[in-house]
Amino acid sequence: MGITIEELKKLDKNTYQIIDIRDENEIAHGAIPGAVATPADSIEGNENIDFSKKLVICCSRGRFSVEVAEGLEEKGMDAVSLEGGYIAWLLDAMKQEEEVDICKDVELSIRKKFRKSIWCKFTKAINQYELVKPGDRIAVCISGGKDSMLMAKLFQELKIHNKFDFEVKFLVMDPGYSPANRKVIEENARKLNIPITIFESDIFDSVYNIEKSPCYLCARMRRGHLYHFAQELGCNKIALGHHYDDVIETILMGMLYGAQIQTMMPKLHSTNFEGMELIRPLYLVREDDIKAWRDYNGLHFIQCACKFTDTCTTCNNEENRSKRVEIKELIKKLKEVNQYVEGNIFKSVENVNLETVVAYKKDGVKHHFLDDYDTKASISPK
Repeated sequence: MGITIEELKKLDKNTYQIIDIRDENEIAHGAIPGAVATPADSIEGNENIDFSKKLVICCSRGRFSVEVAEGLEEKGMDAVSLEGGYIAWLLDAMKQEEEVDICKDVELSIRKKFRKSIWCKFTKAINQYELVKPGDRIAVCISGGKDSMLMAKLFQELKIHNKFDFEVKFLVMDPGYSPANRKVIEENARKLNIPITIFESDIFDSVYNIEKSPCYLCARMRRGHLYHFAQELGCNKIALGHHYDDVIETILMGMLYGAQIQTMMPKLHSTNFEGMELIRPLYLVREDDIKAWRDYNGLHFIQCACKFTDTCTTCNNEENRSKRVEIKELIKKLKEVNQYVEGNIFKSVENVNLETVVAYKKDGVKHHFLDDYDTKASISPK
């Protein structure tokens, strides 16, 4: 049995509880106020749940929740599935906010409350890594999540205060979004006064039946399409919303799963699109500060706009998400012992001493410490 958002709003709020069974990553990108967040298999016996009330089970799009609600009903509980899931709730929340002009408050929060934690770190990355130069035409790539939406607002702010001219285009690629997901992105852009340009592709359909690393393939294809469309718009750079936490997690993932020392670079030359660069302006911004900005302004975003998230091979299977989740947990545990561990991980790739590594690669060529070991002059003790 299911319940629509409209039906739910007619109920006395004291008579039901929303049980959010999405995973931690999804909830981190957008939570329902007052909902109890718990995995489906931890509902029974959960001390935070009032089993005398109607339990409204919520997943991302109202698919997994049906089976969970039916299972609870069979055990004698009053449980229903929220039709449309979190996306349905989010669209309804947006509809209620249509008459509220929040854009000015969002922009003020960047200048005031989050000046030190977000704005100053954004501008520091711009200057330290020389990400923006006079005459640049930058395609700010918006996926619909909190990171890219914040990046778009920061670029708008930079345009106001910067000392030299550059241009920005706010680019959204629709690789096959469901209508609901696309509407969420469009509504957020409208509320935040971000003039987006949308172009379409069929990438989601292309990777639907790929069993091995579909998310990796999807990301690479999307980046290629972004480069191509940005170049058609006359841009020489694309800006992606990867932040500080993405960087340190990538470093550890490379070591533990890839057996290599590597990082997510603040900028890269494209190997396939001549004259194009990729830049990461949120390189020094912490994810917790992005979440704080989102929550302070009452904004709601989605983690992934893939229309298959609830059902299949791309974003929601254990193989694709568990490694990064595991790394996040590892960093959290290490921080309990050493409060500086995150900064140390970040700086580790800035302090590489080639004299103390067995081998390294440069321009695709592997160099080994034995290559010139015997030719080095010996230093005799005085």
